[in-house]
Amino acid sequence: MVVLSSPSGAGKSTIARTLLENEQGLNLSVSVTTRARRPSEIEGVHYHFLSMREFERMRDSDALVEWAEVHGNFYGTPRQAAEDAMAEGRDMLFDIDWQGARQLQEKMPADVVSIFVLPPAVEELRARLHRRAEDSEEVIETRLANARSEIERWPDYDYVVINDDLSRAFRSVRSIIEAERLRRDRLPGLYDFVSALLEKPSKADR
Repeated sequence: MVVLSSPSGAGKSTIARTLLENEQGLNLSVSVTTRARRPSEIEGVHYHFLSMREFERMRDSDALVEWAEVHGNFYGTPRQAAEDAMAEGRDMLFDIDWQGARQLQEKMPADVVSIFVLPPAVEELRARLHRRAEDSEEVIETRLANARSEIERWPDYDYVVINDDLSRAFRSVRSIIEAERLRRDRLPGLYDFVSALLEKPSKADR
């Protein structure tokens, strides 16, 4: 379970999209949200857009493995999709904030690899939010006001990547995923393989 978090505008969604286009065996966990859909977003691809009543129904019935309120809107991860992925041995990518990341780390610490993406400067963060041109000035100011408290959460993550160059940041995140996949406790069949290597050789092998 690869968790990507960052303040708005730091580039985590762009990195996530590039990962999904280039990395085999990685599936996006599509969150539910009460936020209004942006013009560039597609239902079921970027998010599942719900009413507040629908979101509360999922939250109260324990149908969300994690949820959080961010910038006045609610976000969450459907439990069924996450559990199905784990049961099938698929790697899942979570584009979520620090609150959701903390819940996943508490519930499934051995399965989570957490990465925090930092902007090179606050001025660049502001410029990126304006270039995106999908939020009102009021929303942008709210996101910038919340960025400081979000950035302060960086020590809670396994890895930190500074996105001062998108290509380099993408390569760093991809390298983290590749390295984590090679950890001995994540290699299926490794113990049987090593046991076979260590078996006493037969006379024909001598």
